[in-house]
Amino acid sequence: MNKAILGRKVGMTQIYGADGAVIPCTVIKAGPCMVSQVKTAEKDGYDSIQLAFETTKESRVTKPEMGHFKKAGIGAFKEVREFRLENSQLKTGDEVKADVFAEGDIVDVIGISKGKGYQGVIKRHGFSRTAESHGGGPVHRHQGSMGANSDPSRVFPGKKMAGHMGAEQVTILNLEVVKVDPELNVIAVKGAIPGPKGGLVTVRNAVKA
Repeated sequence: MNKAILGRKVGMTQIYGADGAVIPCTVIKAGPCMVSQVKTAEKDGYDSIQLAFETTKESRVTKPEMGHFKKAGIGAFKEVREFRLENSQLKTGDEVKADVFAEGDIVDVIGISKGKGYQGVIKRHGFSRTAESHGGGPVHRHQGSMGANSDPSRVFPGKKMAGHMGAEQVTILNLEVVKVDPELNVIAVKGAIPGPKGGLVTVRNAVKA
């Protein structure tokens, strides 16, 4: 990985390609981000950079965070993320904007998926219903057997059951950058990305392309 930026999901739209085909796209307000720290293998044991995104009031951050920002010579920011970038030429205080990516680049987008609350096994795991015939009882959407009573007399860890669904980190691999607007700091990527409108996302160059 050698390029990354933080942004907010704006929503979906469509763009016409050169051949007239309609391309479904997700618009991301990417950056500007400030480099709040640069870590090196000699000093910290590994190479990475920290990016700070979205300015805020000093009263909205903790004193340790504010001290970290002041040491970097930047203002207060809402979000800070660290990336292990290879061969990065960035320095503390540098600004990273949407033009770090170009049209045609292949990227990965990381975000927190929409929360679905407590869901049953049919919605959460795609289980089938039982037959809704006479005598089926009120268990058409229930899970069914979870294991033998005599042996092993317990439910194995990892068993697919009802529970909390969504609100977890999701990575979408190998999306194409369709359009970049450096003036508005907007990136349009082909396809859908995780999370609601306004959700925080990370855009990085693809690691498996």
